[in-house]
Amino acid sequence: MSAHSEIAAPSTDQRFGLRRSVRLPGPLRLDSGASLAPVDIAYETYGTLNADGSNAMLICHALTGDQFVASDHPVTGKPGWWVRAVGPGKPIDTDRYFIICANVLGSCLGSSGPASVDPATGVPWAMRFPVITIADMVRAQGMLLDALGIGQLAAVIGGSMGGMQALLWPTLFPDRVRSAIVIASTSRHSAQNIAFHEVGRQAIMADPRWRGGDYYADGDAPAAGLAVARMAAHITYLSEAGLTEKFGRKLQARESKTFGFDADFQIESYLRHQGISFVERFDANSYLYITRAMDYYDMAEDQGGSLALAFARTRARYCLISFDTDWLYPTAESRIIVHALHAAGREASFVELSSPFGHDAFLLDAPEMNRVIDGFLRAGE
Repeated sequence: MSAHSEIAAPSTDQRFGLRRSVRLPGPLRLDSGASLAPVDIAYETYGTLNADGSNAMLICHALTGDQFVASDHPVTGKPGWWVRAVGPGKPIDTDRYFIICANVLGSCLGSSGPASVDPATGVPWAMRFPVITIADMVRAQGMLLDALGIGQLAAVIGGSMGGMQALLWPTLFPDRVRSAIVIASTSRHSAQNIAFHEVGRQAIMADPRWRGGDYYADGDAPAAGLAVARMAAHITYLSEAGLTEKFGRKLQARESKTFGFDADFQIESYLRHQGISFVERFDANSYLYITRAMDYYDMAEDQGGSLALAFARTRARYCLISFDTDWLYPTAESRIIVHALHAAGREASFVELSSPFGHDAFLLDAPEMNRVIDGFLRAGE
């Protein structure tokens, strides 16, 4: 632990794991050329670090996720987003591993981001916060592990944007990761991915309440724009088969169409609910920053377009998991990564699982995925 790092006392309410935050002096050098100091990181831990520190594991969350991977969310009160996979006796076993999950840089659940206070001005950063990348998020996590005295990870695990972080970890810190599990992810954002994000960003910035990002003083946030952004993004997380099975063309609490613009269909009501509930727990500016970081993500860009070269220095063993109905980051993207890993001489296993739930399948009840994770982790012990 750095003599200049400040760690808050852990929560005594075990429903929330060991709730912690740390202020690191920095500076954190960003890909944009800017520097950030100090750096606040909010994180949760589960389980106990063993004597030699060999059982530490990092879980990386997705775009709208957070550090509350297996503990109740302090805003919504809902269980953690991956309680099906993380806990005593579960595939990511807190009786065997010391689990860390940190709120990513740029987010709004305690880590440095546009909603946090700029120490130089005493007011929230808003859009003056520097633009960040996925690699910047990983470097911030590296700083956190340094502060915690953790030199090496038994594994880094993540789905979606968390998978991007898990892929980058062994390339940025080749000596610090023994294995990586990458779920429903990709090695770069496609034009289609960027397009969906741009629709969401424009919805936020078109909201009159956005005001160039300076809405923190009165708390009158661009909720309508953020809700629409969430609705558009949520469509990409689902599959056509899943939507048809769950909703079809069923009407919402009525016998006939209204011939108006209320939510006649169940799917309309569902999306509106997703949008409204999202604005209660997320910051609009953070949504702008994190989606931009994802759009800049391209592991082969600095290697002349060669993804295999990006993995040249890595030493970790990899496990990649995709889902057959995921059209946001389809199986073909995972195969590209596996081929590049093999070309680089790295050890990589891959499985495509069947699910009707699309991209979100990894967050739902997925017993086959859990068995793959458990088997891969045990094989590396």
